[in-house]
Amino acid sequence: MTNTTMVLRNANVIDVETGHITLKNIMIKNGRIASVENTKAQEEKLNTDVVVLDLQGKWVIPGLIDMHVHIKEGYAPLFTASGVTTVRNTGGNVHELKDMIHASMEAPVPRVISADRIIDGPPGLWGETSPWSMNAESPEAAKKEVRRQVEAGADFIKVYGWLPKEVMEAVVEEAKIYNKEVSCDLVYSKDVTAIDAAKMGIQWNEHASGILQDIYPEWTMQADANVWNSIQWEQPDLEKIEQVCKVLIENKVIICPTMVLLDQAKLLENYWYPKNEVTTKLEENDGLVNQWKYFLSHTASLESLGRQATMNKAIAKVYFDLGGQIVAGTDTPAGIFTIPGMALHRELELFVEIGMTEIDALRAATINAAKALKRPELGVIKEGAIADIVILDENPLVNIKYTQKINRVIKGGKIYTQNELFEEVPDGETVLKNLESFMELFESTIS
Repeated sequence: MTNTTMVLRNANVIDVETGHITLKNIMIKNGRIASVENTKAQEEKLNTDVVVLDLQGKWVIPGLIDMHVHIKEGYAPLFTASGVTTVRNTGGNVHELKDMIHASMEAPVPRVISADRIIDGPPGLWGETSPWSMNAESPEAAKKEVRRQVEAGADFIKVYGWLPKEVMEAVVEEAKIYNKEVSCDLVYSKDVTAIDAAKMGIQWNEHASGILQDIYPEWTMQADANVWNSIQWEQPDLEKIEQVCKVLIENKVIICPTMVLLDQAKLLENYWYPKNEVTTKLEENDGLVNQWKYFLSHTASLESLGRQATMNKAIAKVYFDLGGQIVAGTDTPAGIFTIPGMALHRELELFVEIGMTEIDALRAATINAAKALKRPELGVIKEGAIADIVILDENPLVNIKYTQKINRVIKGGKIYTQNELFEEVPDGETVLKNLESFMELFESTIS
């Protein structure tokens, strides 16, 4: 933990709770915010041991939280360089990510709150059981996997849409014993709808999925062309969407719509791609870039997702307008060009495009995300909070795109330039070596 005391002087602090901007001095000690005071009040307390940074003409926001990622060490620092200081990893392997999960507060990688491998039904959307997914053939097998994941250190449990209803119910039942919340991805579900999952007690809905199956019972991703063509994808039935959303809100479901995932799929060759320092560094990651290019040359699955983009946005807006809990996430690096860190900025743009205000978009990736995670020390700039702060050159409440105008990032009280974070990106040889070590360890411990 950094022991330096730092003062950010003359900062235009955006209070995400109130939406107000005030000129403040922020004092940081031991990785946390010690005080946020009027500029004159704090100047008298400063001494020669304090690092002072004058932020006149800059804006500060809390570190951003991407609520749906699949993070790997090879691109983790790109999140932090983009101002994303915390991520919710919705499927992976906690043993593979252990160094990041247990990293120090000020580490150059984002704070990781993680599920373990996804629990799916056979034959498995992602194939056979592996270190990253498990196909449960019975309620007993699902419960055993939940227990294994809890022991491994999973923060929550993730289920997929091919899991039969009775097996999914077993997961929820077992997870409750250990006070673990359950997250569902029902995009490919044929057996479970969003309302079914909500009534089971599944609190997190990823991609606003399963709602379409509630509205159009004859539709699934596997439906034939006649069914697909019978739905007015570009003219969402808001009344039917509202009916489903009200049930989800009654059941306190949190929706992470990941609009950027579907929007990119709809745009295809015209995908969103900002030119900045992060994307320049990203281009060194041949594995990710080639993966996206491959998907772009095989567009069938992308087109199916892209066709749902307008519906997905309508659901997000209706849910927000009805007062439902909605948070910002990206599914990075799924789909195409969901750029680590930067994709969250695109998600914020999309929140504004669907009719939310800039401050409400920011809240979805800061204070509201932290509340959903039950982590009040994140997502805010106030006394006692972890000092995760993004320093911006422009005011994002004027234009949400200005969240991309990043000057520096403070993670757990340590200040970084983007270039310093880029230097923390491991080389391919190190990544491969660590992956091989993980695979050996996992294979020796799994039963």
